[in-house]
Amino acid sequence: MNDYHERLVKLLLKKNDHLSYYQARTWVELLWDDFETTFAKAGEEYMGSEMTERIVKQWIENYGDKLHEFTATNPKYKHFLEQDKNTLH
Repeated sequence: MNDYHERLVKLLLKKNDHLSYYQARTWVELLWDDFETTFAKAGEEYMGSEMTERIVKQWIENYGDKLHEFTATNPKYKHFLEQDKNTLH
């Protein structure tokens, strides 16, 4: 799974230069877990990591350039995504 996450982190960093590596990694993990949890709660059969990677990749392609704006409207996740100004990329 680490390879999947690493590919997605690299994609997200290309889409959004406002995120540090740590923040991009956190976003990928949150999106990955969210999709798999929602899918399971819906009672759907597990389709594997490849399916999850496709969905998260699609989300990154569509919304990745705006993800850094998310914490402003959702303080619940702020502690996950706080950034040290000296640790960009």
